[in-house]
Amino acid sequence: MTHPRAMMIEELVRRDYSEATRESHIREVEAFARYLRCPPDRLGLEHIRIFQAHLFTGRKLRRNTVSQHLAALRFLFVRTLYRPWNTADTPYPKRVKSLPQVLSTAEVAQLIDAAVLPFHRVILMTLHATGARRAELVRLKVSDIDACRMVVRIRGKGLKDREVMLSPVLLEALRELWRRHKPNELR
Repeated sequence: MTHPRAMMIEELVRRDYSEATRESHIREVEAFARYLRCPPDRLGLEHIRIFQAHLFTGRKLRRNTVSQHLAALRFLFVRTLYRPWNTADTPYPKRVKSLPQVLSTAEVAQLIDAAVLPFHRVILMTLHATGARRAELVRLKVSDIDACRMVVRIRGKGLKDREVMLSPVLLEALRELWRRHKPNELR
């Protein structure tokens, strides 16, 4: 492991960045160094401009993806290498916010009914009913379900937890799944 890479990982950990962000930043800095065939600590802002142009024209990446690459490089240069960063020389692309495609009630029902296994069916029902992200659903625990208050606690991204309403249909599906798959010592 190179010294700049070790320093960057240490800074990311010290600043409590998530594991996914740490991996993403390291991967994006590696892509920068690989493209220019030079260690990133020997490169400067003019190289970032060249790389940014390559991301748009050569790799044809979207604006938000290019912004992620720039955020990783900015972290490397400012927080790890303690170099100045001029946003006038390396402007972030305009952010694009698009509305998600919303499925009709019939389309949602068709999707849920297409699940082969009951477990998959409950996953789809939970994602739809709670609006949870995939990673949030993976972290869901039995203790996060409050049947008395009819709410589900979603452990959100960046320590932003929230409670969402629990439908009676979803509660019954979760209970049925629990009855089928609960550990032997609890039966």
